[in-house]
Order: sequence, then structure tokens, then C-alpha cells
Amino acid sequence: MTDQAEQASAAQSATPEIPGKPTSASRTTLSHIMTHSDTNLLGTVHGGVIMKLVDDAAGAVAGRHSGGPAVTASMDEMAFLEPVRVGDLVHVKAQVNWTGRSSMEVGVRVLAERWNESTPATQVGSAYLVFAAVDADGKPRTVPPVLPETEKDKRRYQEAQIRRTHRLARRRAIMELRERRVAEGFDD
Repeated sequence: MTDQAEQASAAQSATPEIPGKPTSASRTTLSHIMTHSDTNLLGTVHGGVIMKLVDDAAGAVAGRHSGGPAVTASMDEMAFLEPVRVGDLVHVKAQVNWTGRSSMEVGVRVLAERWNESTPATQVGSAYLVFAAVDADGKPRTVPPVLPETEKDKRRYQEAQIRRTHRLARRRAIMELRERRVAEGFDD
């Protein structure tokens, strides 16, 4: 076992076990009707408006799951699948997919339907966000493990682990490149 792995193992065993929470305990839906003040120059809803709704819903889920404040650490894979129009009723559905020691991945689906029609909502976007639970001093705090309940929850948990591995590998590769460039005398 490496020194780093031993330290992590010791830290985990020193931390009292926090009971897990089922996925459904913090799952939420935020709904908002889109108005003219939400539009971009093309007359559709601005992507930034959707991103704020995504962050708001994900933040509520992260706070609920962790039992206190949580801050956005990263957002990745934000996909806009269809334009959202003025008069659309947007539903932002979020849930915790995976938890680490102090971090949580929250998956978000964005659906839209016409406010005055009874047609089914269609998916217009999706995103994955990572939140860090923090204490009153802004320091990381431990979060309860998430307990996947359904087969979909279990799949999402496994996919979140893959995304985490990729995020960490990408970060490591970038840092190695920067260090190599500095060692070669390039001023970054």
C-alpha cells in the first residue's frame, strides 16, 4: 500500500460512519415558465438561463443529500438537445448519482412542454455537476453515501464512477503537461 493510500485509509477509518441516504431522499424537480426576459438574440431561451436552472436544482439536491451547504465544483457534459422557447414550461429534474468523501455528482435532465398544451414534455438538455459539501468555514465536510435504489440508479452510479475517473485523469494529464512546459522553459 502506498503512503497516500495508507493516509486515505486511516482518514476514512478515523471518520465515524455516516449512514447512507437513498437516491430518492434528495431527488427534486424545479419547474419554471420561460418568458421574453429569458431569450437570446435568436429569440429562443438563452443557454445561460437553462444552466442557472440546472445549477439551482443540482444545488438543492446536493444540499439536501449532504444535509447542509454544498458548492458547485464543476459542470461537465452540459448538452443542449433542443431549443427552449418563450412559453415553455421547463422542468429540471436532479438527483445524486454518486458520492465520494465530500463530493457528489448530481445528474440533471431538462424537459420542456408548452404551458398551454397537454402534450408530453420532451428532453431538451442534460448535465452532470460535481458539488463539494462545505462547513461554515468553507472547508470540505463528509457526505453520506448515496444508496442507489433502482436499476437506473445503479447504472447512473456506475457511469458516474467512470466520469470521475475521466475527470481525475484529465486533470492529472493537464497538470503534468503544465509542469513539463515549465521545466522546458516555456512561460505559461
